[in-house]
Amino acid sequence: MDEIAKELKLLNRQLQRLLEHICPQLSEELLDRAVAFRAFSYNGSLVLRVVERPDPVVLEELKGIDGIIERLRRNTEQFLASLPCNNVLLYGPRGVGKSSVIKALLNEYHKNGLRMIEMDRDALLHLPEIKDLIRDRGEKYIVFCDDLSFDVDDSSYRQLKAVLEGSLEARPDNMLIYATSNRRHLMPERVDEDLHELHPAESVEEKISLSDRFGLRLGFVNFDQETFLMIVDNYVKLRGIMIEPAELHRRAIQWALSHGSFSGRTARQFVDDLEGTIGLERL
Repeated sequence: MDEIAKELKLLNRQLQRLLEHICPQLSEELLDRAVAFRAFSYNGSLVLRVVERPDPVVLEELKGIDGIIERLRRNTEQFLASLPCNNVLLYGPRGVGKSSVIKALLNEYHKNGLRMIEMDRDALLHLPEIKDLIRDRGEKYIVFCDDLSFDVDDSSYRQLKAVLEGSLEARPDNMLIYATSNRRHLMPERVDEDLHELHPAESVEEKISLSDRFGLRLGFVNFDQETFLMIVDNYVKLRGIMIEPAELHRRAIQWALSHGSFSGRTARQFVDDLEGTIGLERL
């Protein structure tokens, strides 16, 4: 019997360690370990994981959005200085730098106490727990909601609305929400099945009231060929790639046309391919 009891105790400890690995207990001590975190929901519970290797993108890499970068810098610096500032919504087409500019802010300001918690849409119901976790800490936390959008019948946006504005409990002074979306109002303008506009007054009000809770709303536009080539030139300069400008532009335009986009993402992918190709030729 003693041997069986020992075996059961050992099995129990192993199961506890496995459970802790799969769904670790939420602890404020975790926030001392890193500058970036990812929050998600697991079996109805909030899980917070350290991001061991944050995206190294820096603001110097991003071109064609200088005005937006300046607005974001100023808002973020106000936040870090404990001055009045706003939650931010970045909206516009894919591949123009919405996510990259927010991640670059972390790399720019983490030494000033900035921290970032990325939250999926499905984890938004845990926003009150995040508020409680960080409220009394000295760092400043941006809750980063990337590629955010909601279906017409999706009610999860109500938790986000309450945290932005509308809840009886005030948002912590050390917390802001920065979100990106392809949709200006975060919700679809049309019903897919019949492509008729949504006319009910309450639906329109719901859509507008959500985006209006972001005090700073910045729209991105598609890049033209000139801006695309400027972005390519900047990447090539930062990486120290040696190539004739005329040949660079010829190959870049060919790449963009084959990919159907003059976006910043397309520019980076082209330069990745170019750098790899040149590097392979030198082996």
